[in-house]
Amino acid sequence: MEDDHITTIGTCFACKRTFPYTAANVTMITIDPETGLPPDRSVLGTQREPTPEALARAVPEPVCPDCLTRARQFRDRMNSPALRLEPWHRPGPG
Repeated sequence: MEDDHITTIGTCFACKRTFPYTAANVTMITIDPETGLPPDRSVLGTQREPTPEALARAVPEPVCPDCLTRARQFRDRMNSPALRLEPWHRPGPG
C-alpha cells in the first residue's frame, strides 16, 4: 500500500508529455502495445470484443489531468443539445 503514495514521473499516453503522478491518483488506460489501441477498440475507433491475446498483452498507461479535462470538455460538447434555429419566413409581396 505504501507504493501507492510514491510520486512517479511518467509520460501521458495521449499527449506524450511528462508529468508527475501517484499510482493511487492517476487515471490509467489499458493499451495493447502491438496495436497502440485499447484492446476493445478497432483501428476505426469502433468497439469490439477484445481477444484473449490482446488482453494478455495489454499494459496500463497513465493519462495526465490536462488530457482528462480536454476529453471531458469534448464529451460535453458532443452531448450538448442541438442548435435550435428559428424558422425563417419570407416576407410577402407588397
